Amino acid sequence: MSRGLMIHDTSKAEHYLKHIGYYRLSAYMFPFLKTPKQQHIYKQGASFDKVMMLYRFDKKLRLFLFNEIEKIEVAVRSAIVNIGSEMTGNPFWMTDASNFTDKSKFTKTMQLIDTELRCSREDFIVHFKNKYSDAYPPAWILSEILPFGVITNIYSNIKNKKIKKRISQVFDLQIAPFESWLTIITLTRNACCHHARIWNKQNTIRATIPNKTTHPWITLPTDLLRIYFNICIIKYFLNVISPDNDMLAKLRWLFVEFPEIDLKALGFPQGWEMEPLWR
Repeated sequence: MSRGLMIHDTSKAEHYLKHIGYYRLSAYMFPFLKTPKQQHIYKQGASFDKVMMLYRFDKKLRLFLFNEIEKIEVAVRSAIVNIGSEMTGNPFWMTDASNFTDKSKFTKTMQLIDTELRCSREDFIVHFKNKYSDAYPPAWILSEILPFGVITNIYSNIKNKKIKKRISQVFDLQIAPFESWLTIITLTRNACCHHARIWNKQNTIRATIPNKTTHPWITLPTDLLRIYFNICIIKYFLNVISPDNDMLAKLRWLFVEFPEIDLKALGFPQGWEMEPLWR
């Protein structure tokens, strides 16, 4: 309190600090600090309640995005497995080195596949091992136990550009932006899974922008490193997979629930709801 952070209920604040941890909560205190931040003096009106408001908003944003990403993940897995199996004519194409460009990358992928197979207790994996003598399950079985990051690495390493193009066309994108956007989605998904702060965090990589898009996209100047751009990528995929999705309505309700949130901190430009993507 001597540094300007108002604490209305000391015992409740101590409870949250004990069960959440000071280090995790400090990330939500940071926006309330005066400049220079190193002095750890809080702005006028800063309170522990506002810190917890940011924490709860971030948590709900993560849950919301993870739920939307799940739909994309399922669709991408399906496209890669089905098109890869069809165009190679080989149900075991994912574990065939001849289908991939970078042998070192393929070796690392195979190590991850071996680990997942060894550790999996899924009934369908146990059934496959007991019934068949093949070293590896077919792609449609294998893909169900692989992390999404491994699936995206498999796609990026496919040798046949026609296969990569056909898969990316399912989502009305060229190969380069499709691959780039999968990386952004994977990083966002992982952040959500590991309960990492996302509301005002910057991306570590800059996404590739498509030369053209079949579906409506954004037109306003947008910071490619902010979470808003990630949200736009998610929305684009959902508009392809589920044209009648309610992502905009869910976002609006989230912002109504947390009216104090500064959308500029997330990278939302003024008038974002009127963008072609969101209309």
